[in-house]
Amino acid sequence: MYILTNFNNSALYTGITNDLIRRMWEHTHNTDPDSFTGKYKTYKLVWFELFPAPEEAIIVEKRIKGWVRIKKIKLISKKNPQFSDLTLR
Repeated sequence: MYILTNFNNSALYTGITNDLIRRMWEHTHNTDPDSFTGKYKTYKLVWFELFPAPEEAIIVEKRIKGWVRIKKIKLISKKNPQFSDLTLR
């Protein structure tokens, strides 16, 4: 499970994947320009968490997607207060 933002941290995107490296490549290479990440250029990985089972990740993703923005920002800030890009490039 992961959260992306854009250059000025104004948009947040929450997603899940079984291959974060591949998924980040897809986002940063804009493989779907009509998607949320393509429109808002949310290519900066600011938070991620691994789960032993996909079902767990889906539950957490749905929960976080339902949160208000400030709550998401607090979650990110606990592990990444500077909103640094965590992508291994």
